[in-house]
Amino acid sequence: MKLSCSLVWFILTASVAVAKTHTLNYTASWVKANPDGLHEKKMIGFNGEWPLPDIHVEKGDRVQVYLTNGFDDGTATSLHFHGLFQNTSLGNQLQMDGPSMVTQCPIVPGQTYLYNFTVPEQVGTFWYHAHMGAQYGDGMRGAFIIHDPEEPFQYDHEKIVILADHYHENYNVVTQEFLSRYNPTGAEPVPQNILFNNTMNVTLDFTPGETYLFRFLNVGLFVSQYIILEDHEMTVVEVDGIYVKPNVTDSIYLSAGQRMSVLIKAKDKMPTRNYAMMQLMDETMLDVVPPELQLNQTIQMTYGHALPQAAALNIEDCDLDRATNDFYLEPLVERDLLSHYDHQIVMDVRMINLDDGVKYAFFNNITYVTPKIPTLTTLLTSGKLASDSRIYGDNINAHFLKHNDIIEVVLNNYDSGRHPFHLHGHNFQIVQKSPGFHIDENYDESEQDKMTVPYNESAPLQPFPERPMVRDTVVLEPSGHVVLRFRADNPGVWYFHCHVDWHLQQGLASIFIEAPTVLQERETLNENYLDICQAAGIPVAGNAAGHSNDWFDLDGLPRQPKPLPKGFTAEGYVAFIVSFIIGVWGLYSIAQYGIGEVIPNDEKVYHTLREILAENDIEVPRN
Repeated sequence: MKLSCSLVWFILTASVAVAKTHTLNYTASWVKANPDGLHEKKMIGFNGEWPLPDIHVEKGDRVQVYLTNGFDDGTATSLHFHGLFQNTSLGNQLQMDGPSMVTQCPIVPGQTYLYNFTVPEQVGTFWYHAHMGAQYGDGMRGAFIIHDPEEPFQYDHEKIVILADHYHENYNVVTQEFLSRYNPTGAEPVPQNILFNNTMNVTLDFTPGETYLFRFLNVGLFVSQYIILEDHEMTVVEVDGIYVKPNVTDSIYLSAGQRMSVLIKAKDKMPTRNYAMMQLMDETMLDVVPPELQLNQTIQMTYGHALPQAAALNIEDCDLDRATNDFYLEPLVERDLLSHYDHQIVMDVRMINLDDGVKYAFFNNITYVTPKIPTLTTLLTSGKLASDSRIYGDNINAHFLKHNDIIEVVLNNYDSGRHPFHLHGHNFQIVQKSPGFHIDENYDESEQDKMTVPYNESAPLQPFPERPMVRDTVVLEPSGHVVLRFRADNPGVWYFHCHVDWHLQQGLASIFIEAPTVLQERETLNENYLDICQAAGIPVAGNAAGHSNDWFDLDGLPRQPKPLPKGFTAEGYVAFIVSFIIGVWGLYSIAQYGIGEVIPNDEKVYHTLREILAENDIEVPRN
């Protein structure tokens, strides 16, 4: 059948009109800012400005982001588009995924990397962020919204809400203090504040009778957050880019990495006052709560600026357990349970001190250690050896997935903290999710294994849902378990990691190497990729140790530190550190008394040491 010239022209122009190309040029550099109004610090801006811009595209569009490293202090970087599949069937899109030393080399100062990809099928709320160290905690992050011309709900206004925790110190400083023998218990750094759209003391204007779509994103490094409404309701309509059947609530919970879109209907008539939207830290995630820490802030839902301001809600009166549980949500487009699995991966989560005194995070007794070259480079340059686990090294927790197999991932939490796990390249079904099994803060860490409730395949805690919730980031509860399923239909090198970034820095990560031979047929390392690696001094071929002459030679490969000597514990390190402080103080006192004229305040020092000992559960000597 022949098409008329006019019909061909119509089809071509319609395609051009629908699919757009968004070309964005960003230079990353340090910018002075004062997000919480209490402390000026250097944040990471684009083109000299912070906060970073939100990116809006439509389904089917092409995105071209030219990212130039403009840091003047040697800082390297990379960029990840959180939640996007980067479908490798579209050609060379895996190189756009972003995690440094996984699917690309770091971008060093003066270099530019092009992130060039399409978004053919996904819609909804996503975000972009640095994926190197804890860098995005200093502000290198923004919303990435894929608009859908066939959205299954209606509203009058759209609002994007960025939730984040905020640290006054630079991420490198905080990381160094955290991953230290002087923090042997592995206590996560406590943020100084929480931000709402990159600031504090926010007012949201509402008009009676109108409906608002709020896209909430938790882009923080650590703390999960609640949003609680006063005398209003939220209807959940989208989670992590998945439309869900409407679910009505007055409180939601978002871990780091999670997104949730809700409809909020304003009052039909002009009220006589304004209302509170409460933003609240999940304080159960904090090892200590400093007395100066503000755990919540009140966002004004304002109908009229002349009306009385809303008072903060009494948090003790709020039932936080009512916050939406994603296990009981259901996708709007019905997707049946993947009723079986072809390959099961069981991963036990633990936090353990190694012989350098640092507390690391482990999957099955392996803590992730960055190889010398990106795992994608190893796969694409290894030929027939691509499926041989030996060339990828000991410390990336590699798991090999066959093309189109159904994969079941079982996570058992032998830790007392929450862990939001994120999978690159896929969404997954949540087929089991246990509640948290909270334990007393004074528990004996050596007894943790006895307190954990691992997944029992023969006797699951809940019936498998017929149509499970689907998303890309899920919370593994304290001492509990979660079971996920997905189809391995996107060949690639996919990062699976905890999105509490401090835990990722401790090594809580794994690499899913999916259909490597199929990936070799689809993907070749582009010139820009190779240039970036060469500028960083990283080999463009070879095994995990950077060797290509002998693919099984792993000499020089970074590996995890050795185990602690038998019988030595984190508490032993605390006692050693305190003893060291006491010894140094003793030498200082001798010097002062012997040759100095100033008498030290012994009583003050004595009480300070008593406090240190008591905080670490070490017996306090009597006067």
